[in-house]
Amino acid sequence: MGRKTLAVAALIAVTALTATACTGAAAPKGESAAEATDLGSVSGTITVLTHRTDLVQNGTMKKYAAAFNKIYPKVTVKFEGITDYEGEVKIRMNTDNYGDVLMIPNAIAKKDYPSFFASLGSNAQLSKGYRFTGNTNVGGKVYGLALVGNANGFVYNKDVWKKAGITSWPTSTREFVADLKAIKAKTDAVPYYTNFKDQWPLTAGTASIGSVSCDARANDKLATSTAPWADGSDLNVIDTLLYDTVHDKLSEKDPTTTNWENSKGLIARGEIATMQLGSWAITQMQDAAKTAGKNPDDIGFMPFPAQKDGKFCAILSSDYQQAVSIHSTHKAAARAWIDWFTEKSGFAQNEGSIPTARSGALPDTLKPFEDNGVTLLERSEAKSAQVNTIDNTAEIGLSKPDYRQKLVDMARGVQSGGLKDYFADLDKKWSKARKTAGS
Repeated sequence: MGRKTLAVAALIAVTALTATACTGAAAPKGESAAEATDLGSVSGTITVLTHRTDLVQNGTMKKYAAAFNKIYPKVTVKFEGITDYEGEVKIRMNTDNYGDVLMIPNAIAKKDYPSFFASLGSNAQLSKGYRFTGNTNVGGKVYGLALVGNANGFVYNKDVWKKAGITSWPTSTREFVADLKAIKAKTDAVPYYTNFKDQWPLTAGTASIGSVSCDARANDKLATSTAPWADGSDLNVIDTLLYDTVHDKLSEKDPTTTNWENSKGLIARGEIATMQLGSWAITQMQDAAKTAGKNPDDIGFMPFPAQKDGKFCAILSSDYQQAVSIHSTHKAAARAWIDWFTEKSGFAQNEGSIPTARSGALPDTLKPFEDNGVTLLERSEAKSAQVNTIDNTAEIGLSKPDYRQKLVDMARGVQSGGLKDYFADLDKKWSKARKTAGS
């Protein structure tokens, strides 16, 4: 399973909090998995369920376990890599057998976390040392810690942009489009690649909500907004940029023929210049560059082209959350694994991601953000459930590709409609759904 799964998980986790079939086998609430005071006493065999089948198959997870055992020699860690993670684990959670440590499936409603997972402690305390604890905070208790976090922006080939005469990040969407036009005029590269056919990359725009306004609570504010696509709003700016890029023929000729896996090699070889993705994708593109015999340092990452008071902002969102099963008979060992993996494993750095531990350094891939003073904002999840309810009622799908696929089709002229009317229709649906949902 590729890293795209992590990106999708990170984005879906912002809104998908509605349970589907996960009921029935839950144990009584109130279980906890406290930190061990005596490390030497922690023992037992634990099973870790993971969607990262690639890291299980290539032996990377065994290496992490070996490092863990230097501190906890009495714990045996077994890994179970699951290809259809969401589908299989959701079913298994109707039983008592869903591992000792697992990534919380997106199908589980947040309010139901206490029925399936052991508490890791109070949000007031854990939020001081960890990012993203609000994602699993139920009643003041935290039920999972994020594997990693990701910044949102654009992966780009620095060499291509340089050949077009561009040496600094665009500070506005107008400048971004002008830069893409320069790339088209001065290089052989496709300026922008939508990854339209694989669909999920189009949802990256939603992950950037808050980057334009430099507001960590921008997504929460959708719960009370009557017009999310009004002029100047985050969604208006984000979606207008996509529309203008396609309308001005700065993207691939036929978006129905795009291919996610192929896109890695295309950007690595300089055949395409830019893609909107999370920072998780940087290392994948760099690996593709190595495979193609190209310079991995040519792969860069830029923030969304908008500034607030002269500064860029980038929203940070979390990946899957690691939790301890409420049915685990070795909760201390399971908790020890989560704590060690989060703080000591180096996983975030190895993956080019934002560490969940606040004490962790940014990965080398995001050093340009640090050097250029990009403000990193942890997305607030306080009202994500309400936003999700409105979105579902409106049948828009902020974390689904459909409405942006229609946007692209309008921009390239294969579907009728204008952008202004489209935004007005989306606002009308949202406003009506907000009243129905009682927000």
